[in-house]
Amino acid sequence: MRSAKEQESNGGAFFSASAFGARSLRFAGELEDRWRQKLRWLLAPSLADVTFAVRSALAAGLSLLIAMWMELDSPQWAPLTVWVVAQSSRGESLSKARWRIAGTVLGCVVAIALISAFPQASALFFCALALWIGCCCGLATFLESYRAYGLVLTGFTSAIVATGAIAQPDDVFNVAIARGTYIVLGVVCEAVLAMLFSPYMREQARKNLDNRLEGALRAVTALVKDLITGKADAGAHAQVLTTLVSANSRIEFDALEIGGRTHIADHARAALSYMMVMLARARALSLLGGMDRDARYDDAGKSVPVALMADYEAAQKHIQAAEHPVRGDHFRFHIASRRHALESVENGVRACAGILGSWLVWEVTAWPSGAGFVSFVALVYGLLATRENPIVASGSFFKGACWCAVAAGLYALWVLPKITTPEILLMALMVPMTIGGLAARHASTAGYAFSFNMFFPVLLGPINDGRYDEQSFFNGALCFLLAVLFVGWTYRVVLPFRVDSHMRRTARWRRRRLRALAVQGSRTTIQQWLAESSDSLVRILRNAQNVPAPLRLAYMQDQLRLTSMGMCLITVRDAAHDKGLPVDVRRTLLLFLRKWAEGGSQATIWAQKMQSWVARQRRNAGERPVQEELAKVELMLRVIAVEGVEI
Repeated sequence: MRSAKEQESNGGAFFSASAFGARSLRFAGELEDRWRQKLRWLLAPSLADVTFAVRSALAAGLSLLIAMWMELDSPQWAPLTVWVVAQSSRGESLSKARWRIAGTVLGCVVAIALISAFPQASALFFCALALWIGCCCGLATFLESYRAYGLVLTGFTSAIVATGAIAQPDDVFNVAIARGTYIVLGVVCEAVLAMLFSPYMREQARKNLDNRLEGALRAVTALVKDLITGKADAGAHAQVLTTLVSANSRIEFDALEIGGRTHIADHARAALSYMMVMLARARALSLLGGMDRDARYDDAGKSVPVALMADYEAAQKHIQAAEHPVRGDHFRFHIASRRHALESVENGVRACAGILGSWLVWEVTAWPSGAGFVSFVALVYGLLATRENPIVASGSFFKGACWCAVAAGLYALWVLPKITTPEILLMALMVPMTIGGLAARHASTAGYAFSFNMFFPVLLGPINDGRYDEQSFFNGALCFLLAVLFVGWTYRVVLPFRVDSHMRRTARWRRRRLRALAVQGSRTTIQQWLAESSDSLVRILRNAQNVPAPLRLAYMQDQLRLTSMGMCLITVRDAAHDKGLPVDVRRTLLLFLRKWAEGGSQATIWAQKMQSWVARQRRNAGERPVQEELAKVELMLRVIAVEGVEI
């Protein structure tokens, strides 16, 4: 018989093994749950995700099928266009398709001009092409939405057409017509399938716009209450501003889906601008101890201070005008987004250096696939040039390109040799393209799907008169992957984007803009100032996820202070030109504005002195309208003094 010590030892070993087994099972379960959550976009997609994926895959396959029926020489460019213009909403697709067609036409014209100007001077040709693409990428930085995409598209279309005609310059016109045909074909196929899959587009777009505006107003009124009571912090403020900026960027697409000759978009933008004014005024009230905390209540039960009721009612008025448009309305409202000139120059220099570098690689190595390498580099630059952080975007793009090369390799080596008709090819391509469409709808995989979807048909290279052999595939895939790597490398070497540097540059730019508000002749409105302030802050926060939280919070606080001071300064500037005020008051306010424009640490001291002086003038004023205007100016000067930011 075993001793008691042996039995205790064996029992301990048994329990240890049991505990280890339980921990292993628990770890395996956690690992399974983690992977199931990561693959949720594939294993349990929503109906909207499936609809988008199937619709886009069918449109891409149909464009490829038609291009092969037409016996075009490079039919793979048609499905690439489909995936480029395919977006989650019809408004985005319509806007992108419109600017893509315009950019393609202009790019083809420029390509023909470059080939005609430098038919036998490769160095001059590539220098001119690099300068042209650099200008397109640089100027696109100043544009918004898909207008920027249309401009960079002009540049890389010129590169694709021109490099495709290098071997036979006399055929450049035919190459340009062929490339234009692929673009139009892809756009038409995507538009037709999108209309078939979204029969109630107009009604849904109107509902989305109404919900977006009402939701933004609820978020603003809730934050206003928290600001007045001192419960809100800079993070909550920035989150609501992000909601407003995102809603503003969607208005253009909603209006395109709704259609008709209405001013829905103008009223929606005006409503959002008044919401931004509400937030700025609420922050000013919170700084002054919550003055005028008497509140009225709207139908939803949200409190709105009396001082903000005019802005709140104006926002509601424009929301109603957007929800119920009337005939004969001629209201206009537009605010331009601001960009940094230095950012534009850096973007253009990077693109120019990248094109010249790719040409030098071809020139030095005499690579047979050099023309394709240059065209791929130009194409990838065009796709990434307008991204806020191209370094991060290029990393995801390369990972997706690797998956694309692997999937295309499997198809090129084992699937395509067994296919004899284009119709069977379409059926075979539906599976990977649908999976790519599902990945495009998920935030964590959208960057990979971006390159996978567009270049999967390109790497396969389907043709009518033969089969894409293994050697051609490996050359094309290597050319593509090296081009993506090359672009990512240039983004990291040539004037690399750094969030901390961008934050410091933006802060300096905002202070210069703040001084410029006081310059005589400045026409910047409160809505314009608040819109560009919100857009600038949101753009920074989207790229500052790796910045330490204390530094990010301090930056948000500083930007919110500058925003509040700018609103107050514009109010003072407008009062200085109000002929209803006494002449000596207006002259003194103009003197204060000149001192403010000079900047320095004395600016806020001048604001404190001016506040006391305006208070005395208000008490001595006889007319009530003058007293009310001076009271408003006094309040704004007090806010400027409390903020106390050195400019």
